[in-house]
Amino acid sequence: MANQDLLAARFSYRAVFISDTHLGTRDCRSDFLSDFLSRITCEQLYLVGDIIDGWRLRRSWYWDESHNEVLRKIVCHARSGTEVTYVPGNHDEMFRGWLPLGLEICGIRLRGEAAHVTRQGKRLLVIHGDEFDSVVRYAKFLALLGDRAYDAALVANRWFNAVRRRLGYPYWSLSAWLKYQVKEAVKAIDRFEAALAAEARRRGFDGVVCGHIHHAEMREVRDILYINDGDWVESCTALVEHHDGRLELIDWAALNRLSVSTSLAVQVAQAV
Repeated sequence: MANQDLLAARFSYRAVFISDTHLGTRDCRSDFLSDFLSRITCEQLYLVGDIIDGWRLRRSWYWDESHNEVLRKIVCHARSGTEVTYVPGNHDEMFRGWLPLGLEICGIRLRGEAAHVTRQGKRLLVIHGDEFDSVVRYAKFLALLGDRAYDAALVANRWFNAVRRRLGYPYWSLSAWLKYQVKEAVKAIDRFEAALAAEARRRGFDGVVCGHIHHAEMREVRDILYINDGDWVESCTALVEHHDGRLELIDWAALNRLSVSTSLAVQVAQAV
């Protein structure tokens, strides 16, 4: 598809899964996310945790109009007939206290987890996944320290991509690359994937959809379909189910070839 055709394209899916948007942080790619939400329609939209970063907002307040725009578009989907389910994660754990109330806010249902059945009949457990991260579960202090180190990596990522933009190169995640060069990080991801797959198997599901570790992946783990829908800080990815039941990971940044500091609106204006 030509670039100008892609800029005007609209996409229809049966279901869409997004997580780890981290609204409330400077590194949230709200420009990509807002564009994605404005150009899709779907029957079901799952928000799979860490949508709003309560940890960061408690330390220092950051919220701009683009973050409001993302929330407006999510609410717009709900009011247009899309079933929107919000499964809180560890960074937006403040909403977990509301789960026993069974609340629905602006058409958005709060749930501790969800079960999604694909068109092809596969039963998928939808869960954020931090419950299976031993650092977050048993040593929150260490998790917060790791969060600070991650912040530093994201700052480096921001400057790195600013240089790439000046040289005419598209967005590429330095922070993600650094993370996966660390042997222990790769081992931790493998353990996380195995734990989620085992939980899905134990509960009779055919697969699991999760977030949390900011690493988009779809693969079989001992006959269980493990899918991580990624994030909107480093990779800008989402899981979609097509109307025929086919599952696909979408890399929105790669599809649109947007630079780290250039919004879609600017690209359209330049094309005109």
